[in-house]
Amino acid sequence: MAVSVVGFLINQLSTLLSQESTLLGGLRADAQYIKDELGSMKAFLRQAEAKEDNDSQLQEWVKQVREVAYDTEDVLDDFAFRFAHGDADGFFGRVGKIYNSIKNLKARHRISLEIKDIKARVAEISARRHRYQLPQSTQEIGSSSSHVANADCDIRDQALLIEEAKLVGIDQPKKELISKILDDHSHLKLVSVVGMGGLGKTTLVKKVYDDAAVKKQFQSHAWITVSQNFQFKVIIKNLIQRLYEEIRQPVPPQVESMDGIRLSEFVKDFLKERRYILVLDDVWSLDAWEAIKYVLPDYNIASRVVLTTRIIDVASASCLASHDFIHIMKSLSYEDSWTLFCIRTFQSNGCPSNLEEVCRKILKKCEGLPLGIVTMGGVLALKDKDRIDEWEMIFCGFGCEMDGSSKLDRIRKILLLSYSDLPHHLKNCLLYLSIYPEDHPIDVVKLLDKWIVLGFIEKEEGMMATDIAMRYLKELINRSLIQVKDTRVDGGLKECGLHDFLREIIVSKSKEQSFTTVSTGYCTRWPDKVRHLAIHNFTDNPPQGFSSLKCLRSVETFGYEDPLTTSFLSKFLCGGPKFLKVLNLTGAELDNIPKEVFKLFHLKYLVISSTRIKVIPKSIGQLQNLEFLILAQTTIMELPVEILKLRKLRTLTVGKEGDYSNNFALWGFKSPDGIGKLTSLESLECIEVNNGKIVREIGKLVQLRQLSITKLRREDGKELVSSLSRLTNLRELYICSIKEDETLDLQHSVSPRLGFLTWLGLTGRLERVPEWVISLQSLRTLLLHNSELSEDENAIDCLGHLPNLVKLTLYRAYEGETLCFKAGGFRKLRQLGLVQLKRLKWVRVEEESMSSLQEFVIMGCKLVESLPLGLQNLTKLNVLGLADMSDDLIHEVQNLDKQSEDYQTVSHIPQVWTGHRINGRWKTKFL
Repeated sequence: MAVSVVGFLINQLSTLLSQESTLLGGLRADAQYIKDELGSMKAFLRQAEAKEDNDSQLQEWVKQVREVAYDTEDVLDDFAFRFAHGDADGFFGRVGKIYNSIKNLKARHRISLEIKDIKARVAEISARRHRYQLPQSTQEIGSSSSHVANADCDIRDQALLIEEAKLVGIDQPKKELISKILDDHSHLKLVSVVGMGGLGKTTLVKKVYDDAAVKKQFQSHAWITVSQNFQFKVIIKNLIQRLYEEIRQPVPPQVESMDGIRLSEFVKDFLKERRYILVLDDVWSLDAWEAIKYVLPDYNIASRVVLTTRIIDVASASCLASHDFIHIMKSLSYEDSWTLFCIRTFQSNGCPSNLEEVCRKILKKCEGLPLGIVTMGGVLALKDKDRIDEWEMIFCGFGCEMDGSSKLDRIRKILLLSYSDLPHHLKNCLLYLSIYPEDHPIDVVKLLDKWIVLGFIEKEEGMMATDIAMRYLKELINRSLIQVKDTRVDGGLKECGLHDFLREIIVSKSKEQSFTTVSTGYCTRWPDKVRHLAIHNFTDNPPQGFSSLKCLRSVETFGYEDPLTTSFLSKFLCGGPKFLKVLNLTGAELDNIPKEVFKLFHLKYLVISSTRIKVIPKSIGQLQNLEFLILAQTTIMELPVEILKLRKLRTLTVGKEGDYSNNFALWGFKSPDGIGKLTSLESLECIEVNNGKIVREIGKLVQLRQLSITKLRREDGKELVSSLSRLTNLRELYICSIKEDETLDLQHSVSPRLGFLTWLGLTGRLERVPEWVISLQSLRTLLLHNSELSEDENAIDCLGHLPNLVKLTLYRAYEGETLCFKAGGFRKLRQLGLVQLKRLKWVRVEEESMSSLQEFVIMGCKLVESLPLGLQNLTKLNVLGLADMSDDLIHEVQNLDKQSEDYQTVSHIPQVWTGHRINGRWKTKFL
């Protein structure tokens, strides 16, 4: 954590030194000294953090480095706040002419003293390292890291202590792995087992490795724990030791003095005529595997390597040959989890009835993690079974149990290995997830945006910050630290989360490092310096008042016992959080935005969604560092002209769902003329076309990736198509007409070059599908609402040629009586919705049409007389839904005779359901 803070700070100092030399004046030398000293500390800080848990002296030193880095960041932000004007560009703004006009000499003098004080502290921290003989280089840390590696091995050895009799849910994966190992493939084969820490990878592989049939198949056997502190010569010498122990001979003495090349040749010579099985347990990098694999001979005698890892990329990149195999570890089912829990806790399959409710609540927190279940069961086994209050205390104090001071320290250390292995730029990203309540769905897009504005994302030449942030998230998923909770039908990430055990560890680590603070309404004391505040059920009586908020960088709100009012927010912000960058007030009972908000010079991310706010004041123009302004689900209808001063704005969202004649639409906002000046915009939702100028201005926003435009008139179509032709970065586009029967005139000779467009929604009448839509090679989702396409052979059929389309929704979009999906069309379509097609009577699916379809829903098509013809051709269909259809069809489907032809057409579909809406609620029935 300290190394990530230091890394971020060094970047800030570099910017300061390169851009603000005139303003710095005599402070330049001090700033340069701080940067240089922190740079030298960063060279070994990561290794120091990895072993600080085992060294209290080192722990204190790392803490001091972290605190001085935090304080330096505060001083730099204060510097920017006082001397950089918001209407300038760059990190600290254009300040070249400011130096001679600074009036606040007292403030400048104070900042000068603070920088000199920090310089002295940095010098003292460096001196203390030498005084107490702390490691001075990465080499020194590496040479003293053997006890850390041994500690890692000790932790992993404990993972094997679960007695075989207590293993649950392991038989099937064991059989699968043994079959892959003992098959008749003659080449060297690699089997990778991948999953998060605590899932039982090592335990499973140990059972496979010790199996009698496996032992019998191979002449040489070796189990090597690779671990994080991979050292090639140590690993190879360890391998030689194991091989010679097996044949009961001493290791040749010359091995000790061999270099890496000679050691490799020695192993190859030993194994070249032997059929061997080698387990490489706990591999943390592809480099480790690459180094080891060249030592292993392949003489077509069916040798095997089994590799365990927490990192998906290591598993997939090592298993490149067609005969290699990857086994992805899964959490235990609820039934297996309960069985294992009862065996461990009660030494039987039975749980006392008085404890069952609390036990099931505790088990839920384990989320199928075998090591978590066994460890928690071991703690509970010692509790008095008649004292239910003691068991409830364990459940309520779960977070405290994971803080490293209890019997759960074992699993804490195992899971912390994954955190410690992270590169510094990912640690802040992961720790920030500690702000979210347990089981709270984390919106991926919003999370990435906050990572960006808080400075967690390092800039890279030629790449957009959003793409870099997504890469960071995927790397955390790859390392089995973040779980994917929900995806879009096109495969994009929608929601993510943390395993409960890992979440508690991250919360504890974040609290320990003064990174995030969670207010639940019950805490009585906050840390001295709060940097990221999450409000869960905030009351009107916060602990310690607001005195510790001066270093605050973000505020997230998730719920309230008492409503968060405008007056309370004013009081809160008067506490002086002048460095605030993120302020999320979703759902607060606000009638207006407190004036204190507009004094937050550093504010970059402001969310006031789902509030009663009706007007955005002119003072919004003061927030000239603002990058995200989100005002969704409010009654705001218009933005003031001062919004055009926000030249750094990247996302602007104003609008809510509405309807005309009970049909879906978007209500947007009226924009002032000149919206094209906001050239940094990447997302613009939902802007109204109140005149032709707005449509032309949109064409100037060439960075746009998302655009929602509503109230489009027929006569605006040509100008819009012309503007779209300039938006070559666009990924998602939604266009809505001004009224239900208005035609979207999007057929023009100048076709948009939307090569990256993946999502398209069109609401309004279409005379035909525009030619440019049919040419969208990257399009994955298409929604057509109120299109009223005629029964033309090409009306829908032309969409079947979109090569990457995976989701299609036709909502009042087709006027024909018959809809035929022809052979060879819609090859990648996975989800199809036919909704309120008022004249539709028949649906037919030809052979080899929609060959990838998984979900097919027909809703509100009252005239449809029977099941779609050709359903048997949809061999991958998992779900067929019929909702709000004619009573005759619903009755027929619900009472299908198993001998009938119709039943045979749906018998291959796992889930068939019908539904009716009764009093506003859906009542469904599954066949």
